[in-house]
Amino acid sequence: MTTDPKDTTSADIPFWDAFRFWLKLGFISFGGPAGQIAIMHQELVEKRRWISERRFLHALNYCMVLPGPEAQQLATYIGWLMHRTWGGIVAGGLFVLPSLFILIALSWIYMAWGDVPAIAGILYGIKPAVTAIVVVAAIRIGSRALKNGVLWGFAAAAFLGLFALGLPFPLIVIGAGIAGWIGGRLRPQLFAMGGGHSAANKDYGPAVIDDDTPTPAHARHSWPHFMKVLAAGLALWAAGIVLIAAVFGWQSTLAQMGWFFTKAALLTFGGAYAVLPYVYQAAVEHYQWLTPLQMIDGLALGETTPGPLIMVVAFVGFVGGWTTQFLGSESLFLAGALAATVVTFFTFLPSFIFILLGGPLVETTHGDLKFTAPLTGITAAVVGVILNLAVFFAYHVLWPEGLQGRFDWLSAVIGLAAFIAMWRYKAGIMPVIGACAVAGAAWILLV
Repeated sequence: MTTDPKDTTSADIPFWDAFRFWLKLGFISFGGPAGQIAIMHQELVEKRRWISERRFLHALNYCMVLPGPEAQQLATYIGWLMHRTWGGIVAGGLFVLPSLFILIALSWIYMAWGDVPAIAGILYGIKPAVTAIVVVAAIRIGSRALKNGVLWGFAAAAFLGLFALGLPFPLIVIGAGIAGWIGGRLRPQLFAMGGGHSAANKDYGPAVIDDDTPTPAHARHSWPHFMKVLAAGLALWAAGIVLIAAVFGWQSTLAQMGWFFTKAALLTFGGAYAVLPYVYQAAVEHYQWLTPLQMIDGLALGETTPGPLIMVVAFVGFVGGWTTQFLGSESLFLAGALAATVVTFFTFLPSFIFILLGGPLVETTHGDLKFTAPLTGITAAVVGVILNLAVFFAYHVLWPEGLQGRFDWLSAVIGLAAFIAMWRYKAGIMPVIGACAVAGAAWILLV
């Protein structure tokens, strides 16, 4: 590949134009990763012509094989490609920050006034809608990922491992990856994964970063730069953990949140739905930062805010900080806000490191990246993991007092209606959640 010693990208795409776009994206990025990626494609590839279709998809393919939210990582990658390290930090940060501030506000309302009848009714209606959303997600991901009987077996094994055996989520991911690697060597045709991101099919005209645009100087790989970025990332992570442990102690709520959500960030293959059972196991069962029903409410709030769905961890952090009262009973909001911020930092820091580390390696070739056999195995297992999450939600929503208690017929009706609206009539998540919230509030207030 020919190279040009002059990095013209920054001059061709003014930084503050990009800043305004990334800020806007942070407030309108509803619809999950598919919707968020579609917005970026429409704005960056089709309208603004800042990057070509092939370069966009090349970056997306890399982000899809990483743990973490691929839409946020894609924004970070493109921001980095256009405006160096700070461009990536700004793009990825603005993708997350609006959602963090909104969720802190919603979490505060939830904890302070969640028992008010109107708000309780809204949450009552949203819970079955969230269950339906997870079921639809399992079906849609399964229809794409489970292409043969072997992969169906992976999904079934993952479901049974979680539901019947109670195996830890990391063990499920590692086991699926190893089994996929072995299967890929023995029967590679069963583990070849195609996808909608493998090829560019349209030409929208010349772009600033076009197919044949030389890689800018800052995006060229060198091992000294690689080691420098790795050292900086690890130092930033260590500084955060050490500072928290020094101020609050290693056994404190904040230190345990920082350590746990670092591990969770490295295991988010398959999106937020896949890692939520792991978060549930730790946050609800082990650390007892929140209750099962609060976990469902948190996912409901996460579905109604812009940004990655994994931002539900900010709600987990806020509720955990509030309930543990680690700053005293007079500073509940401050404890919740600080915990939500800490959780968000440790959840997304690895994503920035992955992009700034791997971006130059990816830019050394513009050929398509292939999904590996281990990733195929993990993706298949994720379907079973998500199905287990749906069963967990349905149990707590339909039998709120346990299996020995009453069956909540109204929640079942609302959940079934939400499922039919999304699956049969392709209704959007936001209208469905809104309608279910109104139905729940009306029932609580009028009955």
